[in-house]
Amino acid sequence: MSVVWPDATPPIADVKPYTRIIHGDTVVDNYYWMNDYFKKGDDSTNVIKYLEAENAYTATMMKSTEPLQARLFEEMKSRIKEKDESVPYFKNGYYYYNKTEEGKQYYKICRKKGDLNAPEEVLLDVDKMAEGLPYFALGGYSISPDNKLMAYSVDTVSRREYVIQVRNLETGEILKDRISRTEGSATWAADNKTIFYTAKNPITLLSEKIKRHTLGTSEDLDVTVYDEKDNTNYIGVGKSKNNKYIFIESQGTLSSETLYLDANDPNGTFKVFQPRLKDVLYSVVPLEDRFLVVTNDNAQNFKVVETPLNKTTKENWKEFIPHRKDVLVQGIDEFKDFVVISERKNGLTNLSILNLKDKSTHDLDFGEAAFTVYPSVNEEYDTDVVRYGYTSMVTPSSTFDYNMNSKEKTLLKQQEVLGGYNQEEYITERTFATATDGTKVPISLVYKKGTNKDGSAPLFLYAYGSYGASMDPTFSTARLALLDRGFVYAIAHIRGGEEMGRQWYEDGKMMKKINTFTDFIDCGKYLIENKYTSQGHLYANGGSAGGLLMGAVINMAPELWNGVISAVPFVDVVNTMLDETIPLTTNEYDEWGNPNNKEAYEYMKSYSPYENIEAKEYPNLLVTTGLHDSQVQYFEPAKWVAKLRATKKGDNVILLKTDMDFGHGGASGRFDYLKDKALEYAFILKLEGITD
Repeated sequence: MSVVWPDATPPIADVKPYTRIIHGDTVVDNYYWMNDYFKKGDDSTNVIKYLEAENAYTATMMKSTEPLQARLFEEMKSRIKEKDESVPYFKNGYYYYNKTEEGKQYYKICRKKGDLNAPEEVLLDVDKMAEGLPYFALGGYSISPDNKLMAYSVDTVSRREYVIQVRNLETGEILKDRISRTEGSATWAADNKTIFYTAKNPITLLSEKIKRHTLGTSEDLDVTVYDEKDNTNYIGVGKSKNNKYIFIESQGTLSSETLYLDANDPNGTFKVFQPRLKDVLYSVVPLEDRFLVVTNDNAQNFKVVETPLNKTTKENWKEFIPHRKDVLVQGIDEFKDFVVISERKNGLTNLSILNLKDKSTHDLDFGEAAFTVYPSVNEEYDTDVVRYGYTSMVTPSSTFDYNMNSKEKTLLKQQEVLGGYNQEEYITERTFATATDGTKVPISLVYKKGTNKDGSAPLFLYAYGSYGASMDPTFSTARLALLDRGFVYAIAHIRGGEEMGRQWYEDGKMMKKINTFTDFIDCGKYLIENKYTSQGHLYANGGSAGGLLMGAVINMAPELWNGVISAVPFVDVVNTMLDETIPLTTNEYDEWGNPNNKEAYEYMKSYSPYENIEAKEYPNLLVTTGLHDSQVQYFEPAKWVAKLRATKKGDNVILLKTDMDFGHGGASGRFDYLKDKALEYAFILKLEGITD
């Protein structure tokens, strides 16, 4: 297919050779200087100039699509109900909900006392707080046990460093307390004046310490109650649903540890629940008379054990829900008389209800080929009702209440799609591709009725495939813009996620990472062979670690894809994993390996997209990033694009779009992100020859 692009010259990045020598291996990196912006070195200004030149080039190349981008934006925005409210949830005497208003980018956090007909209190007006700021994110909020104070956190830079403040809900006054460089959440002790929070390292941005703050004092006086010595672990602090305990959790990829404290004794000493053990993960849920523990101790797909409130270590653990080879236990929600188990069977999510009184169990039934179900906000402990969310690729996001005694479910709300949406006009399917090694890889698909399965349809294939994160089939109003233009949309549930159980994750990480990439390629080939699409009409998309996937598959099978969108991509694996000053690096050793180890170095070098660029034809490529990205630094995609452009053959385009105001998650407003989506869709529509 012939696509006409403007006759514009792409930027050529400066070449400044930098030599890396490790394990006797010498590598010359011509674009290492691009790391310099945050280090404020000599090349700091050159970095900005280069990124701006790339942005100007992208704007020129995409100029002809601007009317289409504007149409796509309006079309996607018009499907969103601007004036809306979330389903209220009840906690400690109040109903809480968020509401959005016509023309506003953000939302308001509200509550009503005791009754939904009571007067409305606006606790935070996020629209007002964000005025005049290019980026604004609320990290979270929590209400004191006496309902009089609200701790909340704010990030205005998009580095995920949040400042915690406290508001008096009776007077509206913002207290003088100001806690900087936090993960964002604040946990109240029972005394209404003590807050526990997670503090971050200013350079690596790692969650490093749990601190205790007393209202009315300076943050300089805050006491460190926990200091994580293992820089491969993430830490956090929270409160149990029954409000009795403060929990500190430290977790890496392979092991974890929980500490606990009576919420009535904030100045007390945290006790270790069970000292960390090699290759053992566990999480703790308190009931009235015992603790439940979800763990993979001799149970790859996790099991649930119980232990007395005063004897918490492993020798006291007794089996509560046994390990099953075909079912992954993902978590539990506790209630006074019930436990709700979130499971995964044959690649699909499931909720199982266990009655604590008579030990009977039953599953919820949903009746679609591919769907996603998950526990929603369940703040009440003494209730027979569990709230859950449900969606599929054709079913808009829905919230249900389910009575665990009567087994009645009540639809409280379904996402409204403005402009009309008829679920019957779309088809969702689930199929399996056979991978190179014989493994069956699930694929979820959606398309509009009447779409021909003769290879003529364009297909947009998405995947992630890392950290055990499962990409479940969900509904998207924005995606309708593609489906209504004849696209098939597919999700490849490749190894590295956890869709098919814990082994699925184990088989797509560390020294088996290559399976993630070959699975995706095999899914693409399967979709062509089965006439969902054809070569020349297949498009791929992934972001962050899914951007690594994009970089790997265009090196391994460049001819398969007509166009690829790689968002905030992790593509310079070796260099990033060698630099411990970069946020997240040390946390990731158990995911990718530590390149200071020769075997790990050689393996990750064998697939790292940046290291494996060759003089060959690559597919058309749109790469997006954010200058302030704290997860995948801007220089990874910038270096990757520069090297690709200097090395590749052929006339296919490479475009880089850097958001100079935002970070990893993109724009913060509820409509701004649609401009990015409109650019991405316009890129593949142009490649497909669709102009309206």
